[in-house]
Amino acid sequence: MAWFKKPEYTTLSTPKAQKRVQIPDGFWTKCEDCSAILDNKQLEANLKVCPKCGYHFRISSQERIFYTLDEGSFVELDAQVQSADPLEFTDSKKYKDRIRDSVKKLGMNEAVVCGDGKINGIPVSIGIMEFGFIGGSMGSVVGEKVTRTIERGLETKTPVIIISTTGGARMQEGILSLMQMAKTSAALAKLSQARIPYISVLTNPTTAGVMASYASLGDVVIAEPKALIGFAGPRVIEQTIRQQLPPGFQRSEFLLEHGFIDIIIDRRELKNTIAQVITLLTTNAVLSPKA
Repeated sequence: MAWFKKPEYTTLSTPKAQKRVQIPDGFWTKCEDCSAILDNKQLEANLKVCPKCGYHFRISSQERIFYTLDEGSFVELDAQVQSADPLEFTDSKKYKDRIRDSVKKLGMNEAVVCGDGKINGIPVSIGIMEFGFIGGSMGSVVGEKVTRTIERGLETKTPVIIISTTGGARMQEGILSLMQMAKTSAALAKLSQARIPYISVLTNPTTAGVMASYASLGDVVIAEPKALIGFAGPRVIEQTIRQQLPPGFQRSEFLLEHGFIDIIIDRRELKNTIAQVITLLTTNAVLSPKA
């Protein structure tokens, strides 16, 4: 017989369930690098740069206009130019349907926005690429708009700025897309001969046909931190050469160390830096008009 009296039953107290706090969508963003939970209003005030680790979130072309150009100074040009479908290309989806969906989603006709504006009061001819439009790919219209932007700079003797974010040439247009590499490069050669500054800004990612043409031809090439920059992607290169690539390969810091780019600038300092570079280039004898 047990030395203690066994109760007929035992009552266990259970803790009260805590009320789960619901966080409304759109209030917070998780940093893709350090996983910090960031208040969206503070993140926007910080130009979409993580205040914890400095990670640069991908931003739209419209946000770039707001962050880079003087308020109210931007005048868009060539907005009416639209892509055709000369090859009637179809893979998992018709090319013309991809264009239509991007136009509907973004409210813009192509993967680059071009026009005139001012940076700290300095007039510029500028093109800003949009990754959300078919991966920021360069088709015949992107090449044409970029070329027109360069030619306007040549005509008005205005510095040219191209901000790139792209997966490269647009395969749905085949050779018509690849031709834009030569066309934009030829326009930049004329700009260089006229001693008019061209500043190329590389953001995450800038690759393939764009990187092999106008994105790499700046008098000064600026990159945002940790941007992926190169021709083929790291995985493609590793599979091709069957070797492991060095840490940080094709990131801005690696390319700066090896002399491929000139400077890495935090997005929050980009506007002032571009203005300073333009001032230096336009007062430098190297880029002054020939006697």
